[in-house]
Formats: sequence, C-alpha cells, structure tokens
Amino acid sequence: MAVIPQAPVESANLNPGFTQFPAAKPGRLDSVDLLRGLVMVIMALDHVRDYFSYLRFAPEDLSHTFGALFFTRWITHFCAPSFFFLAGTGAYLSLGKGKHPAQLSSFLWKRGLWLVFLELTVVGFGWTFIPRPILGLLVIWALGWSMVVMAFMVRRPMAAIATLGVGMMVLHDLFDKVNPATFGKLSWLWMILHQPGFYQLKANFLPPQTGFFVLYPLIPWVGVMAAGYALGPILRKPVHERRRLLWMIGGAMVLAFLLLRATNVYGNPPADAGFASPGPFVHQKTAELSVIAFLNVEKYPPSLDYLLMTLGPAMMMLAWFDRFNFKSAAGRLWEKILVYGRVPMFYYLVHIYLIHLMAIAVAVMYHQPVGWLWNGVFTSAPLPDHYGHGLPFIYAMWLLAVAILYYPCKWFAGVKQRRRDWWLGYL
Repeated sequence: MAVIPQAPVESANLNPGFTQFPAAKPGRLDSVDLLRGLVMVIMALDHVRDYFSYLRFAPEDLSHTFGALFFTRWITHFCAPSFFFLAGTGAYLSLGKGKHPAQLSSFLWKRGLWLVFLELTVVGFGWTFIPRPILGLLVIWALGWSMVVMAFMVRRPMAAIATLGVGMMVLHDLFDKVNPATFGKLSWLWMILHQPGFYQLKANFLPPQTGFFVLYPLIPWVGVMAAGYALGPILRKPVHERRRLLWMIGGAMVLAFLLLRATNVYGNPPADAGFASPGPFVHQKTAELSVIAFLNVEKYPPSLDYLLMTLGPAMMMLAWFDRFNFKSAAGRLWEKILVYGRVPMFYYLVHIYLIHLMAIAVAVMYHQPVGWLWNGVFTSAPLPDHYGHGLPFIYAMWLLAVAILYYPCKWFAGVKQRRRDWWLGYL
C-alpha cells in the first residue's frame, strides 16, 4: 500500500512545446510530477487487487504464485519508495522559490502531523468502513513522521542530511534480527522504529484486541526522504548534466542490487527475521520461479535490496522524463498522468473510498458476499467463499478507477493553480 503527499516543487520548463492542463506553477519540475503521477496510477493497481482478488494466497508465495500475479504485485513496489524520495526532493526544490529553511521546517512538521492524523482517521476508516480498535500504522503515517523528522533536518548542513539518508538505507539491515521482545515494555518503540508487528493495548476500559499494527516502521523510510532531499541540488543543475548524473546514479543502484541479490552477501534479512521475510535468493525448479525469487525482497521494512531495486529505476525514469517528447501521441497520455502527480494527497484520499465502493457495487452486481466489505476489509477474517475475480477483471477495474479519478484530480489541480489559500498546501 502505498502513499502520497508532496512538498511544493520547483518547476523547470523542460519542453517549451508542452501545453498541459492545468499549467505548471512557475518553477515546478515536470519530471518529478510525472514520475509521481505514474507511481500513483500503479499504486491503485495494488489496492484494486486487494479488494477484488479471489486468490487466497499472497503473490509472493512461491508455492502458489505465477508470473502474471507476481508482476502485478511487484510493479507496485516502486510506489512507496518513490513517494518518500520525491517528497524529500520536493521539499528541497521548494527552497528555490525564496522559501527560507525556517519556513520549510515549519511547513514540514505541520504537514507531517496532519498526515498522521489523516492516517488514523480518514484513511483508516476508508480501508475498512468501521471505526477500528486496531489502528493500522501504514504508509501515510510513516510519511507524516518522516516529514516531522525532516523539519529538524532541513536546518542542518546538506552533508549531514545525505549521511543520515544514505546511512539509514544502507546500514539498517544490520538490525534485522533484533526482536522487539528484547526491549520488554518498550517493545512497541522498536516496532515503530524498525520491526513490523502488532502491539496490544491493555486497559480495563478498552475493548479486547485494541492496539496498533505497524506495517511501515520509520526506519529506513526517514532515510529515503532524506536521500531524496539530498538529490535536490542535482536537479538544479543544467538539464544535460543532471540527466547524466541521474542515469549514473540509477544504473549504479541497479547494478548494486543485482550483485547483492545474486551473492546474498548483504542487503536482505534472513527468512527468520522481519515481517515474513522472503530470505536469501535460492534457485527454484523453474526459470520463472527463479526470477520471482530473485525479485522477491523484503518490503516491511524495506531492505537495502528493495530500495536499490526500486529507486535505481526511478532515478533513470527521472532522467528519461527530463527530455520526454510530450508532443507525440504517447505524450498526450503522459500529460494526463501528470495531472495525478500534481494533486497526490487528494488522489490518495479519494482513490481509497472509490475502490472500496466499487468493490461493494461489483459484489452486489455479481451476487457475491458483500457484508465483509462493510465490516472490516484487511482484518484477520478470511476471505469469504465465492468472492472475488481473476486478474483480467482486476486490471479492468483498475483502469476504470484511474479513469474516474482523472476529472476530479484535474478539477482540484485547477483549483490549486488558481488559488493560494494556505490549506491547499496540505492536500
């Protein structure tokens, strides 16, 4: 599952002949918005699969999965790292419009706390349609607290920010085997920082099974945002120079992933660590399963292998988008995707409710069990019998949901372009 808000982004006129609607604000970097829009569209595929699939096993389960299913899940792995990374990049680029670090710091901690509030209320309710005794600390929650941390970091030298970001991404796997139980009554703190898990709150006045489930620990997501911030100076360089550097950085990350995953030296936790970790790479009985096993790396928390595998190609996509031919026929499609990247938080909030309501409507139309969709999706309850659809149907619902979201996003992007109300910066 993934997330989505962005800090204000500086713009650059990458293609003088590119006329999109709504027009970019002065100083926006179109390549950043375009990459963000693309990963947001892909993100919706994962959530549609969550609601519509009839499969009773995870796409990563090597004993049951197949290529098309795994790819449907794998392609969405690029979303969360890109969101966090580009949020940091956007924060840095906003300084180019005359914003002082103190102003940026104030904006980041306020927006961060606002996102945490949204996760625990509007977003959480949208997933299940019930007030939950179990709070899910998911991607928006982690993004919000990462912004709070960055509110303090943006006042520090760039070298310190880069060291925090890269160091956290590279070194956090050293702590994969640390069990929350080691910390006793503070086990909840280690869950929040690094190890996913459920923490039950015990009090006489609380209902049974009240607590919170951490799926997105803060480490290394804070580091991913800090690394994105540190990339900002590169995106201020002349277009040819920054494209060359982005290709080099992205290519080096992909090569590092291939080397680490092939050798199992470091970069992914062992199978007995983390949240159902896939463990080291092991050749399988078929070539298809071997490719799946190679690409199946730990996301909760994101291992170094996972971050290299996803952020490397993202850097190369930024370089490609920097000189994209928007005048071509394909360019008109990319122009529409750009709209989603201009209003990411709005898109995220609306898409959860839209997909959930679509699942209810489809269940009624196909005379499938619908009660569970009103009473707690993504709980521990098993999927009802005779519910769900195959991959072709899931892809059709995904395209329909993205198409429905286009006009509301286009409208809201126009509102943000025309108006300067302070609250628009938080959506």
